[in-house]
Amino acid sequence: MTTAVRPTSPPVAAGRIGVVLGSALYVAAVLGTGILLLPTLAVRAAGPASLLAVAAVLTVSVPLASAFAALATRHPDSGGVATYVRLALGPTPARATGYWFFFGVCVGAPVVALVGAQYVVAMLGGSQGQVYLVGAVLLLPPLVTNAVGLRLSGPVQLVLTGLLVILVVLVVLASLPSSEPAALRPFLPHGWSGVGAAASLFVWAFAGWEAVTHLAGEFRDPRRTIPRATAIALVVVGAAYLALQYVAVTALDGSVSDVPLMDLVDVGLPGAGRVAVALVAGIVTLGVLGAYFGAFAKLGASLGRDGDLPRWIADGAQPGGVPRRALLVVAALSFAYFALVVAVGGDLEPFVLVHTSCMVGVYALGSAAAVRLLERGSAGWWCGMVACGLALVLAALAGWHLLVPLGLAIVAVVVGRVRSARHGHGHAHGSGQGTGTGVGDRWEEAGETTG
Repeated sequence: MTTAVRPTSPPVAAGRIGVVLGSALYVAAVLGTGILLLPTLAVRAAGPASLLAVAAVLTVSVPLASAFAALATRHPDSGGVATYVRLALGPTPARATGYWFFFGVCVGAPVVALVGAQYVVAMLGGSQGQVYLVGAVLLLPPLVTNAVGLRLSGPVQLVLTGLLVILVVLVVLASLPSSEPAALRPFLPHGWSGVGAAASLFVWAFAGWEAVTHLAGEFRDPRRTIPRATAIALVVVGAAYLALQYVAVTALDGSVSDVPLMDLVDVGLPGAGRVAVALVAGIVTLGVLGAYFGAFAKLGASLGRDGDLPRWIADGAQPGGVPRRALLVVAALSFAYFALVVAVGGDLEPFVLVHTSCMVGVYALGSAAAVRLLERGSAGWWCGMVACGLALVLAALAGWHLLVPLGLAIVAVVVGRVRSARHGHGHAHGSGQGTGTGVGDRWEEAGETTG
């Protein structure tokens, strides 16, 4: 029986990411472009009761974020949630988790780029074709900064997240004088079903806690830094969404367009802030893509290391490494998905639903891994238990859209069978060139041996 090899924690001083940069990465990944669109969609779905939807999704985010933070502190590895699932549940569920994030969640990249592009083009008064052009351009800078590494992408991310927080504060302060508390009545114009619809929309807004787990090996002293960065991000993200939703309800009086931040600025500073909001929206988009592209690339390299993707992309999976080959694959995927969005006429909803349904799969198996790996009865273990229940609720909301992660899971099973067949064939012929030399192979063998 082959012994499974688990990733070891890097030396405390090895990482480049401290509390400030870690918080910035979490805020960018979670807050992100949701602020550019979701206040509008939530008001349309639930009216003033959209505030309840924000509060509910924020509340359920706490155990999920806490469980992932606890796992990241104990197993800092570029595989992120896929690594935790491998340790807890075996190689095939881990492979499926990795594919869901790498191939499925990546579908959201063109959505992020095009949402930001809509703001920029709204400033210019351009056409839909210009939205596509700006969106494609927005994909490029984050790829470049991540190709250089954290010495460039880290400071850039700090600046971008700082601008994001400043944007939210300015929009709220500009809108508050025009807020009318009377707009909160009637509070439930669309009933509780509207609150449920708004809450399902905010799953997109509060997704992202898993993204930074792929960078856990880059943190200085993960056991101290990751929990603190997570807590700071929870406070910042929650306050930002609640404040924005309040002014969207009370200052706009239901008359919201597809660019709600511009509407809010126009209320407090008519005509003065639209250009600034559009420009900062583009900058915010770059911040979100920067955080996610870094996570996708690290995961892709770890999948190559573990034999779940071609091994030539494994370079850079180690702490401090720059996964440039995996980043090339991420770039190819992102532009391919972008072309698909253009081909279907710019309809973003199907891509959002594919993104969120794959996220549900990642959350479900990640939460199950937390229950298996964390000390029974600990705070992290209880958070994992709660997160498991929440993942089941999200799966019910996803409905038939779970067919996409199901398809990727089938691919993961087929890849595992092919690998097992090749491994057995190699041993049968006594080639002397064992395929179980890598970390992934030893995990695979251990998983197959123990069932």
